[in-house]
Amino acid sequence: MDTKEMRRQLQALTDRAEITDLMDRYLHSLDDGVLDEEWARAFHTEDVTAEMPIGTVHGRDALLAHIRRGMALFDRTVHLGSNAVIEVDGDRATVRGAQLSTHVLADGSDGLFISAGHADTRLVRTADGWRISASALRVVWTQGTPPRLPEDFASASAT
Repeated sequence: MDTKEMRRQLQALTDRAEITDLMDRYLHSLDDGVLDEEWARAFHTEDVTAEMPIGTVHGRDALLAHIRRGMALFDRTVHLGSNAVIEVDGDRATVRGAQLSTHVLADGSDGLFISAGHADTRLVRTADGWRISASALRVVWTQGTPPRLPEDFASASAT
């Protein structure tokens, strides 16, 4: 194996490790609950698009506001990701993985809402490392009672 091929393979392994780390840290961060501007910059591009069961948003600021509002519906959460398939093409990548999310409702009932599905994510390499440029969470099944969304939640998600 020549030096050029070794460098290519090393870069491929490094990219996969960095992307895996970013995706794992992202799911952990949802449970930690520190959702501020620094959090948004650490994971997302400025022009990110995110499709979630509670709406689609465009732009990092809109995403931050939407996730804050959505996570406020829960007292505690645990998000698990697995079976990630990562495809890297230069400075762009895609990840498809399974996601299982357990939520304790914040409405005082201590009710549980569990959802499972697939997360499809597009990433780009930036000067600060890999960042999520688009994501789509497709829920396949749920168990329990979902949280009651405020009436204005749907209209706020379109921003």
